[in-house]
Amino acid sequence: MDGEELTEQETALYDRQIRVWGADAQRRLSKSHILVSGVKGTVAEFCKNIVLAGVGSVTLVDDRLVTEGVLNANFLIPPDENTCNGRTVAEICCDSLKEFNPMVRVSVEKGDLSTFATEFFEKFDVVVIGYSSRATKKSVNEKCRKLSKRVAFYTVDCRDSCGEIFVDLRNYKYAKKKLEESVECELTFPSFEEAISVPWKAIPRRTAKLYFAMRVIELFEETEGRKPGESSLPDIPRVLKFKKELCEANSVSETQIPDNLLERLVAGNTEFPPACAIVGGILGQEVIKVISCKGEPLKNFFYFDAVDGKGVIEDISNSDSNQ
Repeated sequence: MDGEELTEQETALYDRQIRVWGADAQRRLSKSHILVSGVKGTVAEFCKNIVLAGVGSVTLVDDRLVTEGVLNANFLIPPDENTCNGRTVAEICCDSLKEFNPMVRVSVEKGDLSTFATEFFEKFDVVVIGYSSRATKKSVNEKCRKLSKRVAFYTVDCRDSCGEIFVDLRNYKYAKKKLEESVECELTFPSFEEAISVPWKAIPRRTAKLYFAMRVIELFEETEGRKPGESSLPDIPRVLKFKKELCEANSVSETQIPDNLLERLVAGNTEFPPACAIVGGILGQEVIKVISCKGEPLKNFFYFDAVDGKGVIEDISNSDSNQ
């Protein structure tokens, strides 16, 4: 497989990309298999980017039926009732992505991602989970880590105009240019469970407030037995009380998680399309970077808030995981 050359059709279609990152990188992309779950706005942007880049295959998991609420920020779903009638989000998005690039194999896998066996994930090089519960993120990440091959694991969430990306590449080696020479570097990544288990008191105060805010909402929804994104305006008083209790339990100041930020995330549980485009674009770049082995990956959280237009990388790891 490694020696396979690009076909004439691939070389012609991806000519501009090959000039940027080379034929070897394009070959790796063309052989890669990516699993994507939870196709909302940001994930739709991500899927478009990797399909246009020419990955080998994309498998979609999203059994939600198409409703008016599902249409928000997801440009892969046509606003045509007849086209969507009785079909799942994954099925509709699959058809749209095939039109973007017929050379990429796009398929649908049905079922609850958290119930899939460890062996299921072995056929993928990258697993991307969008808008899932804390329990599902932990479970799937753990299954990927049990495999002998390294499966790059990502989660992505967007609420209102804010986005979060988490990355786990286990032990990742890459080449970095220093002056005129290429230096081999290695990064060690914690799992999702390890990262979110770092005591809040041990995390520097300058850390993005979105990190703490996302953990509060994640825990609130888990405690209340809600699905991800099911919090809404009437929940704000309880979420703020929950935050207060968490801050006291973790011995950190409540100012680490501003009330107005939590209110925005809870009340604005729909997605802001420009934020989806930016966060989905960053996620696409990161996945392409890791598959093609070109460039330093982000470690291990990325945050974006359209209100100030800033993107921030945060390394939330136990001290023994830091390089």
